[in-house]
Amino acid sequence: MGKRLTWFILAGLLLGGLIGWGLNVAYDDGTAAGTQQLKDISYWFDIPTQMFLHLIKMIIAPLVVSTLVVGIAHMGGTGAIGRVGLKAFLWFVTASLVSLTLGLILVNVLQPGVGLNLPLPDVAASSGVDRSGFDAAKFFIHIVPTSAIDAMATNDILQLVIFSLFFGVGMAAVGEKAAPLLKGLEALVSVMLTVTGYVMLFAPVAVFCAVARTLATRGLGVVGDLAYFMGTFYIGLFVLWAVLLGACFVFVGPRTGTLLRYLRDPILLGFSTASSEAAYPRTLEALDRFGVPPRIASFVLPLGYSFNLDGSMMYMTFASIFIAQAYGIPLDWGTMITMLLMLMITSKGIAGVPRASLVVITGTLSHFNIPEAGILLILAVDHFLDMGRTATNVIGNAVAATVVARWEGQLDPPEAAAPGVKPVPAAGAPDLDSFEEYGEGKPRP
Repeated sequence: MGKRLTWFILAGLLLGGLIGWGLNVAYDDGTAAGTQQLKDISYWFDIPTQMFLHLIKMIIAPLVVSTLVVGIAHMGGTGAIGRVGLKAFLWFVTASLVSLTLGLILVNVLQPGVGLNLPLPDVAASSGVDRSGFDAAKFFIHIVPTSAIDAMATNDILQLVIFSLFFGVGMAAVGEKAAPLLKGLEALVSVMLTVTGYVMLFAPVAVFCAVARTLATRGLGVVGDLAYFMGTFYIGLFVLWAVLLGACFVFVGPRTGTLLRYLRDPILLGFSTASSEAAYPRTLEALDRFGVPPRIASFVLPLGYSFNLDGSMMYMTFASIFIAQAYGIPLDWGTMITMLLMLMITSKGIAGVPRASLVVITGTLSHFNIPEAGILLILAVDHFLDMGRTATNVIGNAVAATVVARWEGQLDPPEAAAPGVKPVPAAGAPDLDSFEEYGEGKPRP
């Protein structure tokens, strides 16, 4: 079913694009009536997509908490937790600097904004992007939850990590008394992974509707207007993919190719939905199958989704300097390096902020006297760019978890991937990786 699901998602992506483009051609005649018809059509297309994303949000909190708490409890003490956390942090900082630097270099080499010579907007013009989340003090206060229930209700990943960290350490300290609770949480992991299998069956429909809605309302024209900018950014993403996978090859060797095959589904899902949350459960499962122990993957992945968004990092420097180029605002290398360092720090405070990359870019533009209304230049194509950076974020976090597991000396062969924590689904549950090969309810060898 795993291979078939990938093909269904890909078919939904292509068919949705064709139908969306056809609807745009048919109804976008420049009249108010045509525009209204497209809005009505997009309204109905948006319903399945939002239902699927709500299903994903429904499973994120119990899945993150259960896998993370179980992983921490099995680590064997605060020393191991601190060691893994430090290694993950070092990787995150290095990967972020590499991503930001690549964006800085490539946007200056390819110069997608040079020659546009756009007139400077009114100084009072607003980008329309809410910058309320762009505050370091608020971030450090916000990472500590006032209520674990509230953090679960709002799917605040960073707050869930903090709560799970304390809870898991507490369980490890209690020892045998916490055994029944640990067993219950392991059962919850099994249930949530089974539920994840059911939810993923709706992915092709959601992908079809999401792509059809986007192209129906925006059309190919908006892509053509900024085609060079989009093309150069995707070139940058491919370069970043090569760097990340090359770094992974240094640590795990030829198995990097196997990792990329296992990540096929979450990459495609993240790309087609432009949602990191949608890709999270499948990424966790892919890493488990690859041989990354769940106690490491369930610890590193949630942290990565808050601190290691490599694709988003590249986008921040790329888009910021593109806007300056489009307005003909010269920036010397000292200023651009200062911008890079500022983005390095402020981007860590955007976990849970809607359209987080745009929030950080908007704040950065105003700091360097670049009109923040310039963000409107890229808003029209931001969804298409978000697809690429989300897929890149999936790869970056999977590589981070894999490298940390190798540093810990705990990267197992694929067939020996940490049994017990990710149980085989119960009879009748859709095991999306081995259902067809081994039959209903039969375990993978």
